[in-house]
Amino acid sequence: MPGWEYKVVPAPIKGLKSKGVKGPEARFAHALELMMNDMGGDGWEFLRAETLPSTERSRLTGTKTEWRNLLVFRRTVSDPMDAFEPELLPPPADAPEMDEASADASSDSSETDATFSPGEGATQMAADNGVEETSPVSGMTTSLKNLATQRKSADLKD
Repeated sequence: MPGWEYKVVPAPIKGLKSKGVKGPEARFAHALELMMNDMGGDGWEFLRAETLPSTERSRLTGTKTEWRNLLVFRRTVSDPMDAFEPELLPPPADAPEMDEASADASSDSSETDATFSPGEGATQMAADNGVEETSPVSGMTTSLKNLATQRKSADLKD
């Protein structure tokens, strides 16, 4: 969902000389025109002019109120998620190519033939009820190696 970004700049207080521009009003309008065209070139849209009070120091301990003329510009900003485009990664180079029939057959046979066997680093965590739990790293690595060995032997038999 796009939102708005605002920029507030002081209005020019003095006109700019230019060829063919005569008079203080025309010079002031020329200065304002140049500022607005510069801001528009950067994508800013003129919204409004404001006159606002500004409290400033006066002498050693006093303050005074000065009225400032400001120009308000805005432009749209998009939500970062609107501009997000995910990058698709190429498949790994060492991945074997399998057709759908062999992939289905190997997944069906592996579900029934594969059994979990804990590895060397497995520890018995709940000995009181007979349940054996393994270390997530060592037990799973050994189990996956055993599964790969079973699949290779099944492929060699076929």
